[in-house]
Order: sequence, then C-alpha cells, then structure tokens
Amino acid sequence: MTNVLSRRGVLGAGLAVGATAVATGAFSGAAQAEEAFGGALIGEPKRDQLHLLTFNIRFRGDPSPHSWEERRPLVKTVLKREKPTVLFTQEGLYDQLQDILEDLDDRYDWIHLGRLGGSKSEATAVYWDSKRLKVVEYDHLWLSDTPLLIGSKGWGNNVVRMLTWVRFLDLRTGKEFYVVDNHFDHQSEDARQRGAQMNLDVIAPWIEAGFPVVSAGDFNQVPDTPTYTILTDGGLVDSMLAAEEQVTPVWGTWNGWNPVPSEAERRIDWILTTPGIRVLKAAVNTYAKDGLTPSDHWPAQALIELP
Repeated sequence: MTNVLSRRGVLGAGLAVGATAVATGAFSGAAQAEEAFGGALIGEPKRDQLHLLTFNIRFRGDPSPHSWEERRPLVKTVLKREKPTVLFTQEGLYDQLQDILEDLDDRYDWIHLGRLGGSKSEATAVYWDSKRLKVVEYDHLWLSDTPLLIGSKGWGNNVVRMLTWVRFLDLRTGKEFYVVDNHFDHQSEDARQRGAQMNLDVIAPWIEAGFPVVSAGDFNQVPDTPTYTILTDGGLVDSMLAAEEQVTPVWGTWNGWNPVPSEAERRIDWILTTPGIRVLKAAVNTYAKDGLTPSDHWPAQALIELP
C-alpha cells in the first residue's frame, strides 16, 4: 500500500514548501438504532470509538421551502441526535457555519477558511468534539496546480475547489490520526480525477509515518468510476461497503430535495479510510420532516476504531 500511496506528481514542490445490505435487515437495524439512541442512527460513540459524519449542507440562497432559515432546524436535529466526534462540512457559507457552531453543543470547536480566503465563499469546514480531540496541526489546500495559492483553480473546473486537512490527537487513547475534508468539482471529470490523485499525494507521508487517515466529503462522483477507483486502488477503503454493520441501505446521498431516499440515486458523499481502521457501523442519514430535507445531500456516517 505504501508504494501506491507514495505518488506525489500532483503537488510537486508547491506542497513541499507549505508542507449492500438487504433492505429488510437494514431497516431493522435503523429502527433499533433509533430506539436505542432517541432517533440517532449511530449516536454518541462509546469507549474508544469515533463517530464521523460528512454533510454537504447546501449554501444559503435557495428560495422557500429550501431556504437556510427553514432547513437550519433540520440540520440541527441531525447533528444533535448523532453527536459526531468529527463533522466534515461542505458548501457552507460563513454565517451558516457560525449557525452550525451555535447549534452544536458547547464542546465543539471548528476550523474554517473560505475558498476565496478569509470568510469569503464556501468552505470545507471541520468541527470536532474538543473534549475528545485536540488539533495538532492543520492546513488548507486548493485543488489546482498551485495548491498553496488561495482561490486558485484549474484542471477544467470553473469553480474554486479546496480541501482542509487536520491532524488530531485523541485525548482518550493518546492516538493520532489525520482527516481530509474534500469538495470535488461538479463539472470537470479531469478535475475530480486529479483531485483524487492529490488526495493520495497529500496523505502518502502520513501513511508512511504510520498514521491512520480518513478522507471524506462530497466527491461529486459515484462509485465504480475513475475518480473513485483512483482512491480505492490507491489503498483507501469505502466505509459504507466495508462496515461490519450497515445501519441503513446504501442510499444515494444526493437527493435533489426529494425526501424519499433511493438506492438508485447518486452516492457521491463518501467516508474513506486506510485499511487499518475498523469500521463498525455505517449509514446514510435520510432524516426529513414534513417533506423537507435538511439539504440536497444526505449526510454519510461511520463509526470507527483506530488501530
């Protein structure tokens, strides 16, 4: 695996400078989880477990009934129920991300940088349970040939795209691990594939140093495509497929505001891990209320244990 993950062709010197469940069984598992956790599919992790949740919250600006003001309480409900240890977000604007911080428990902290710098534009903001985890280091990179240049783009995408990575210390176990929060381009397949390769280039030194790694987010592509294959052939594991228990069916995560989940829709939000990480549970959270979904994406979740 190390040989595969050691490819660094995308970043080059620039980075160096800046350093399927059966439906009945799945529904049964979901019902049991809801009963056990008061509506949560996975809920607050126990013992040494870590709960990961990735959520494209959809930027502010849609008209009713999909306005942020109408959706915010639903997003809050999901997060309050699930209590993730690490929350990966995509597409949130600064004021929305502040709302999320306000709606989370006081124990959460966050890292944010808009993709145009400062509080400008959308972000790949990461939140975490600060009573459980401590940040050791972090950085933001742009999905381009100049990854350290704020607001840079390339590879055929018209929209600036970025990732955020964080190195965490688990205060309970003393173990350290890395996470990467991604938002790939929605138009350019070349950009998605090069973004996937960039992920492998970024995480290769961490793998070589023996750290567990999680790469999550909105990849704007479905499994069994070149973008996905680059990452899985590169050694990463799809937590939804590798989980010891699929709490839900393998729902598509892009719902297009349709409150009825479907396995035929696009599963474009993933939580990928290095093989040493044990994936205990995985789910796609299809919570909706009165026909309204929290976002045009369903969040993906995974309960893991570090090696």
